[in-house]
Amino acid sequence: MSFELAAEVAARGFAVSLALEPGEPLAVLGPTGAGKSTLLSVAARLLRPDAGRAVLDGRTLFDLPGGAWLAPHRRGTALLAQEPLLFPHLSVLENVAFGPRSAGADRHSARDTARRWLAEVEALELAGRRPAELSGGQAQRVAVARALAADPRLLLLDEPMSALDVDAAPMLRRLLKRVLADRCAIIITHDVLDALLLADRAVVLEAGRIIEEGPVRRVLERPRSRFAAGLAGLNLLTGTITGDGILAADGPGAITVTGTADPGAEPGLAGIAVFRPAEVSVFREAVHGSPRNTFAVTVTDLEPHAGHIRIHAGSLYADITAAAAAELEVAPGAGLYFSVKAAAVGIFPA
Repeated sequence: MSFELAAEVAARGFAVSLALEPGEPLAVLGPTGAGKSTLLSVAARLLRPDAGRAVLDGRTLFDLPGGAWLAPHRRGTALLAQEPLLFPHLSVLENVAFGPRSAGADRHSARDTARRWLAEVEALELAGRRPAELSGGQAQRVAVARALAADPRLLLLDEPMSALDVDAAPMLRRLLKRVLADRCAIIITHDVLDALLLADRAVVLEAGRIIEEGPVRRVLERPRSRFAAGLAGLNLLTGTITGDGILAADGPGAITVTGTADPGAEPGLAGIAVFRPAEVSVFREAVHGSPRNTFAVTVTDLEPHAGHIRIHAGSLYADITAAAAAELEVAPGAGLYFSVKAAAVGIFPA
């Protein structure tokens, strides 16, 4: 079972091509307006693209502009949206049984399937209720059961954990990880944990285009885009690769940032420098010594972060203790110096 998609939606500036193998869930990351919802709508055939082709397990779903367009009820996909979208007039059991019934199962077997999946999401005791009697987290668990009961060949998940109770999320992650082991899945998420635990590969969308892709851990540990770096909690500077680092064209100005170069980081290529906020030391005066990078910055914001204070200085971040922040008298508008050792900076091709 595999899935291939290439589609263009001119009005939205969307042009994406991707391929999935079974048991290789794909996490789709990107800022608001990047095209993530458009991707899911096209894959589910809820939005007709201007041109493109989609093939699921050898079956052509659409081939446009002049070819096939398979009706949604024959699509073999299930979309789990951020909102549960349960049928208000049906009980929880009948909501979950709807998929099997639509595929031709008789009432008895459809209800058996529904009970099995309700048990899997620990919601069997809700079978007789109507959606209006459920909490938001309960309704989302039922929506997960309904999607899985349809036995889709392609599962489309839009922020699947966003409405779940804290206690229910780990259970659902374990269930989805098991279920996705033998089918194709596209997972829209802003949660690093969901990307790491549920997906094998990740793509980063921006302005309707894929700007970065690869194994999830590589995308998060060696991001090539500012969005992926921010998601992973990393600093990222872009520029041109030099012999010992990059000539940064953003952030604190045109300066050379030294670091440890990736084998593919050849001088003259566009490149990025990546380093963790926890590796940044903060001073009132410029410092020198062992190979290090020092940036003059102006504080723009402060926020608590994992037991520390995260200092925002434009596009750069540093994590320091509350005591250090008090000693430095850190406040918005303050002029400081960020310093990071060259050994803590990774240099990669952009």
